Amino acid sequence: MGTLKDRLNDDLHAAMKGRDELSTSTLRMALSAVRNAEVSGDAARELSDDEVLAVLTKEAKKRREAATAFRDAGRSEQAAKEVAEGEVLDRYLPAQLTDEEIAGIVAEALRAGGFSGKGQMGPAMKAAQAAVAGRAEGGRVAAEVRRQLS
Repeated sequence: MGTLKDRLNDDLHAAMKGRDELSTSTLRMALSAVRNAEVSGDAARELSDDEVLAVLTKEAKKRREAATAFRDAGRSEQAAKEVAEGEVLDRYLPAQLTDEEIAGIVAEALRAGGFSGKGQMGPAMKAAQAAVAGRAEGGRVAAEVRRQLS
């Protein structure tokens, strides 16, 4: 099996052949973000699958935030477009954890690290984020850590 970037390229070509405009534009945008990440920094280099996944996660989050902003501004058509682009990107992301799963993982991370009290929020968040490993948004994890530490 090829890398995630190869899969994105292959899916882009399939979308172009199938004249799927939404997938084509979304995958072009995603690959552009990956290329930008590859050339940023000191030296240009290929990104690992985990780094490509981080870029895709960031792009999907941008789409969710933009959809919310457009919806709040009364621009439902643009919001729907952003949601659809986010759904295309979600195909490449790991399944998101449910609130119950996050609660269990956070509880285990807090117990393992011996964290208690709001004064240990920073180290507790670091441990919880490592345990969740990109399968949930940071805001959801932070809310659960905050809830369990209080």
